[in-house]
Amino acid sequence: MKKEFELDLDSVDVVVDELKKVISNKNCVVILRGDLASGKTTLVKNYVKSLGLDDLVTSPTFSIQAVYSNNIFHYDVYNKTLQQFICLGMIEEFEAEGVHFVEWGDEKLEDILKDYGFQVVLVEIRKKDDKRLYTIDA
Repeated sequence: MKKEFELDLDSVDVVVDELKKVISNKNCVVILRGDLASGKTTLVKNYVKSLGLDDLVTSPTFSIQAVYSNNIFHYDVYNKTLQQFICLGMIEEFEAEGVHFVEWGDEKLEDILKDYGFQVVLVEIRKKDDKRLYTIDA
């Protein structure tokens, strides 16, 4: 299923609500793709907030992983190759029950996760003037 939305960043809750509908089990990986400053971390912030949580959500660019309440995990692989990510043991982290958001996850990571049987949802974010084009592929 593929859905597209053209929204202001202030309306990202529409995408969050759709994500909540497509996350069908407690172990799901949401791969976020988009240019720098396209709104990947903003989407994660709003997802966490929509659950009534007040965790501080920032991009884990240098720490690679952040763990929030309610088994929400957030990864940023911008500075890592897939091989480095695997060597750090990060693939095993996806075995933890929860929703895993991965910024900058590529097709190779997506394929590996699907091969291991994980539910993978792809969210692509593109800038269009002062709006964002969101594509959710579940």
